[in-house]
Amino acid sequence: MRAAVLHTPGEAPDYAEHPDPVAAAGHAVVRVTAAPLVPLDLLCGSGTSYFGRPAVPYVPGVQGTGVVEESDDLAPGTRVWFATSAGMAPGDGSLAERCAVPAVDVVPVTADVPDPALAALGLSAVAAWMSLTWRGGLRPGEHVLVLGAGGAVGQAAVGAARLLGAGRVVAVARSERARERARAAGADEVVALDGDADALADRFRAALDGRLDLVVDPVFGVAATAASRVLSDGGRLVNLGGASGDVAEFSSAVLRSRTAAVLGYTNNALTPDQRRAALTAVAEHAAAGRLAVAHERVPLADVATAWRRQATGDPGVRLVLTP
Repeated sequence: MRAAVLHTPGEAPDYAEHPDPVAAAGHAVVRVTAAPLVPLDLLCGSGTSYFGRPAVPYVPGVQGTGVVEESDDLAPGTRVWFATSAGMAPGDGSLAERCAVPAVDVVPVTADVPDPALAALGLSAVAAWMSLTWRGGLRPGEHVLVLGAGGAVGQAAVGAARLLGAGRVVAVARSERARERARAAGADEVVALDGDADALADRFRAALDGRLDLVVDPVFGVAATAASRVLSDGGRLVNLGGASGDVAEFSSAVLRSRTAAVLGYTNNALTPDQRRAALTAVAEHAAAGRLAVAHERVPLADVATAWRRQATGDPGVRLVLTP
């Protein structure tokens, strides 16, 4: 088969021939229809991540959509979304014509949403959905602040907050292009991510009409510091990334006086059933036109160019590779 094959950590993969996956007990072989290129793919492929240096050559790609070819549990032809551990553990991922996946990581899809659109949402939308619901405990009418709202997680969080009944959704993004994506996702107001923590806090407070119940934070750093100062009584900040840095400063007095909470989130903490339920909900809303992430289809043959675009940090949209 043809695949994106990474031979040297830190470099872009090549589009090359690679051995076909072999069906094994408890696994499904999936013909891949779409696979997003996400920051985790580049982190794993760098050879410097906390997962360690990957064994090479291997095929990157931690998620995708496709059609079952062989499985003990699912009928051939079943349309699915799937996750892999490529780059985090030995084995190949989704950036290929075919992929072998543990059955527990395969989710049947019945919603009528195009595969590239679902692939673009994928685990980013799962993280947004579960940060708002399971971890953040969003209640109808609450005011939500989404940091990094121009990225895939942020766009999904803006749209999901609307669907889940938030009373006001304010998005924060650095570039004008990112702010346009946040507006398109359905934010009530969009705030520029610039200036120090004091200036940002004032801007957040005004945009939120003085109330902030829940923060979805994939960036951390100064933005999280500013957001923490604006939290209302019982407010929650859910952190699921550190795109702007690994350190933020919080006031003990503010957190204690408002009984506020700072909560960590990772998709790795979800059970297979939780992930399946979240992905299914996301797919159904996407099929109804209520949830989307801006994306661009790229031929798998152009994987090296796409990889370098993703390495810039903001390729403009979620890049979805199609064999």
